[in-house]
Amino acid sequence: MRKSHPIRRVVLAGAATVSGIVLLLSLKPATDPASAAAGGTAPPAAAAPQGGAQAAGTGNFTGDAAQTQYGAVQVRLTVAGGKITKAEAVQAPKGGQSDQITANAVPRLNQAAIAAQSADIDAVSGATYTSAGYKKSLQSAVDKAKASGGSQSSGAAQAATVTGDAVQTQYGAVQVRITVSGGKITKAETVQAPKGGQSDQVTANAVPKLNQAAVAAGTADIDAVSGATYTSAGYKESLQSALDKAQASAGSSQGSAGAQGSGAAQARTITGSVSQTQYGPVQVRITVSGGKITKAETVQAPKGGQSDQVTANAVPKLNQAAVAAGSADIDAVSGATYTSAGYKESLQSALDQAGG
Repeated sequence: MRKSHPIRRVVLAGAATVSGIVLLLSLKPATDPASAAAGGTAPPAAAAPQGGAQAAGTGNFTGDAAQTQYGAVQVRLTVAGGKITKAEAVQAPKGGQSDQITANAVPRLNQAAIAAQSADIDAVSGATYTSAGYKKSLQSAVDKAKASGGSQSSGAAQAATVTGDAVQTQYGAVQVRITVSGGKITKAETVQAPKGGQSDQVTANAVPKLNQAAVAAGTADIDAVSGATYTSAGYKESLQSALDKAQASAGSSQGSAGAQGSGAAQARTITGSVSQTQYGPVQVRITVSGGKITKAETVQAPKGGQSDQVTANAVPKLNQAAVAAGSADIDAVSGATYTSAGYKESLQSALDQAGG
């Protein structure tokens, strides 16, 4: 009887072993999560429930105007599904060499904002001040978009971060950012405060006290810090602006929940961004109910000298026109060209925040 070759026996045994392993693996479920994890592949994710919270709001959001050495910079974002789909400069330095710098820098900054989906973008070479102002205004717009994207899911209230308008004082700009959760201020911080010379000492003493007072009071009705009258006044004004925006965002979130109670629409108060004009800042606050402007008022307007007479004549007419038109498409008041332009710009900012 002929003996089988040893090598042949090894080959046959190996083939049998491989066949057995293949048969065993074929009996194992293809969707075994343990095997998927072992292979470095995550198991299929469960489908996301419909109606969940978005990362940010949807609509147009105008950031606060950021003052730079060469002029104001202000950014407007279009956000859809939590993503920045468009960025544009509403204001940018102009006149003389600034025209060329703006024309070169702004398109790049707009593209960078969309690419980064945040304010963490690089400055454009040769446009340091414009880039810094752009980033600051962009951060403000991003904050507003986040604040308006309130979660509809049940459970703990969502914290929203809201940046108030920059308020110009005799010693520099003051701007406040607050975090609101459950209708309460949980954190207050200053984005801008007077600096340089004696202002450094005043700011270092006053700002922490003002921040603490804002959290404790939960409103802008706080006492001025002794020795820091101008900073305190600017702080309170910016804080009130932030609270107005937070209130508007909360009203928007509650309105979208679609409760089946009474049919009356909730009124919301929204403060537009400060618009700088040749004769002074202009800022508009509107009350919106049922998608319509029911009240318009000026928070700031040019004052001093002849400006007092111009403001007294123009502002009431502009307020009436805003309510009548329900938009920022209103005519300028004769003899008040700059005030009218600033009014319309701030009014449009308020409407953007309202989602109009």
